Amino acid sequence: MTSETTIEGNTVSGDRLPDNHPAPHHGPIRGPSVWYGPDLADSESWIYELSADERQELLAATEDVRERGIQDIRRTDFPLPRFGPRLDELRQEVLRGRGFVLLRGVPIEELSMAETATLYWGLGTYFGAARPQNVRGHLLGHVTDVQDRVIERARGYLTNRHLLYHCDYVDIVSLLCLKKSKSGGLSSLVSSHTIHNEMWRRRPDLAELLYGPVAHDRHEEVPPGKGPWYELPIFNHFDGRLCIYFIRRNIDNAAQYPDARPMSPELVEALDMVHSLANDPALHLRMAFEPGDMQILHNHQIMHDRTAYEDWPEPERRRHLLRLWLAPPDGIPLPEAFAGLYGSVEIGNRGGVTVPDMQPIVPLEPV
Repeated sequence: MTSETTIEGNTVSGDRLPDNHPAPHHGPIRGPSVWYGPDLADSESWIYELSADERQELLAATEDVRERGIQDIRRTDFPLPRFGPRLDELRQEVLRGRGFVLLRGVPIEELSMAETATLYWGLGTYFGAARPQNVRGHLLGHVTDVQDRVIERARGYLTNRHLLYHCDYVDIVSLLCLKKSKSGGLSSLVSSHTIHNEMWRRRPDLAELLYGPVAHDRHEEVPPGKGPWYELPIFNHFDGRLCIYFIRRNIDNAAQYPDARPMSPELVEALDMVHSLANDPALHLRMAFEPGDMQILHNHQIMHDRTAYEDWPEPERRRHLLRLWLAPPDGIPLPEAFAGLYGSVEIGNRGGVTVPDMQPIVPLEPV
């Protein structure tokens, strides 16, 4: 049910949870998506180091499309005859395996920003189609601290602040490190499937509660025909897969809407437990990015966090990452409730920010 719908005599301005939303999955789930950070910390099985041939293949493909508009480049325009099949395997690891991978050694050392963006975009086409990341339609994001260059309060990724565990509202998010900070800025990942299982083991009452409706604020990113809030459970089990969405700020902010479903004390306790488990060193994995590292993760089974960082005083040395939000052509099926967040549940054509009159662009500079 959508905006300006009457329910029990009251007009609501958001999307209620559909009546046919799937029932909870009771008990733990199994498979490679369930992992514990300390078990991965020493193995580095999640790191894929590019070979010299793979690096050269990327550079050659970039050179071939350097005169093209970046936004117009498709996978067929960026052929990687040897590396491409390996990237397809890694995409399956992201979507149906561990949930993330780190490519190490992406060859950006001698490239201009335009060439780097082209190479990164071309690599991204092997994982999915780019989706807008903000109301300005940015298909390529810049993750860097701009607080000294803007007047209004900057979004979290445009600061050096600690970013709490959350999911982005797209199937896959990727980061490419161009420059690292002087200190801090560690990336931390946790399996939300592991969190699900730990909650079922420790507090099954709270785990089941998270399969119920939870109101979320759209954070001023309201699609056409929608209201400012929507309902979506944290845990969703659909078509044999568990898909999880968690961003606490948007849940807390939904309390400003009188017609949104209020949070019970038990729901607050359950949300607090998700946050506590994510921050448990026994669950999460931390990593430091080096220039040329490209992280790719699946938002439906991974939550991510970034520690605060101290940057270099010289502007040309400051921490800078590029970001892509991607909709893969073979993503997992999602229940209809995700349309309130993603705009659609159509595989390969969902997620990101969609607001009226937005024109997608590929900016080569922050802000």
